[in-house]
Amino acid sequence: MVLVTGGTGLVGSHLLLKLTMDNTEVRAIYRTAEKLEQVKRIFSYYSPNANTLFNKIDWVKGDILDIPSLELAFQKVTHVYHCAAYISFNPSDFNLLERINREGTANIVNMCIAIGVKKLCHVSTIGTIGRTITDEKATEETEWSRQHTNPYAITKYLAEMEVWRGSQEQLEVVIINPGVILGPGFWESGSGTFFKTASKGYPFYPPGGSGFVTIADVTNSMVSLMNSNISRERFIIVAKNLTYKEILSNIASKMGKKLPSKELKMWQLQLGKFGDQIRNLATGKARTITNSTIYGLKHPSKFDNSKIKKALKFEFEPIDEAIKLSTKLFIEELP
Repeated sequence: MVLVTGGTGLVGSHLLLKLTMDNTEVRAIYRTAEKLEQVKRIFSYYSPNANTLFNKIDWVKGDILDIPSLELAFQKVTHVYHCAAYISFNPSDFNLLERINREGTANIVNMCIAIGVKKLCHVSTIGTIGRTITDEKATEETEWSRQHTNPYAITKYLAEMEVWRGSQEQLEVVIINPGVILGPGFWESGSGTFFKTASKGYPFYPPGGSGFVTIADVTNSMVSLMNSNISRERFIIVAKNLTYKEILSNIASKMGKKLPSKELKMWQLQLGKFGDQIRNLATGKARTITNSTIYGLKHPSKFDNSKIKKALKFEFEPIDEAIKLSTKLFIEELP
């Protein structure tokens, strides 16, 4: 039996789709019934048999912070994909981020050790990959530092430390560090915000860029690593390094919208940060522009994907097709 945590998120739902299509016996943890409807919607993007595939999953209501619910979920489990995480870049959310991302991962690792799980795949982020001080690409070995790092990446780094602890207690583990994941259905978070921004035809774009990868490449790499003899390794999962202007222009062109042409200046970003703070105080909405955000835009990193290519002879798919599909679905759902 395979267990997936975070089964209702972008990575988890697409992973469940792949596993069910491969006829893998799978169980998934969910928190609310509303989230299950979201998974069905994701399945319907790719298959006319969405309900049949969805019904193959043994759904267990639980929480990675709730040990009794985990004990039920882990019964007869041999392999675990840990996709669950809390995402926020708001410094005031650090305690919650630390609790869910580090403590929650510690609980998963402890359960794996306790029942003798054969292998754990942990989904991390390129935010835990160190920054380079030159134009060379960062690798899995580039030294990481908390300095200028957002709270989400810090807590995901702490989560990785829990996974490495498990590996020292004889648990077989692999960690993936995906870049910005391009996939449909989650328009209010992650790469979904690029589609919402492009749809508005704004003339401005932020400086810098990041590593991008399709959701299919993320799930394919996860399953391939779990089915391999590879253990105690981490892998950057990035298909292409792109500027934000490039990714927004690509999406905007497919939407028939005006392409962004003006780069935001640093003074504009600082002004935006101040406005973001005021909005946070007035409405309680999460901050989106912080000092670490601005630093990352000013000092973008590029990422080397050669390790996963060599380890699995892995070939990344063109991201253009994923953008095309996501754009089509975005327009259908939010015309």
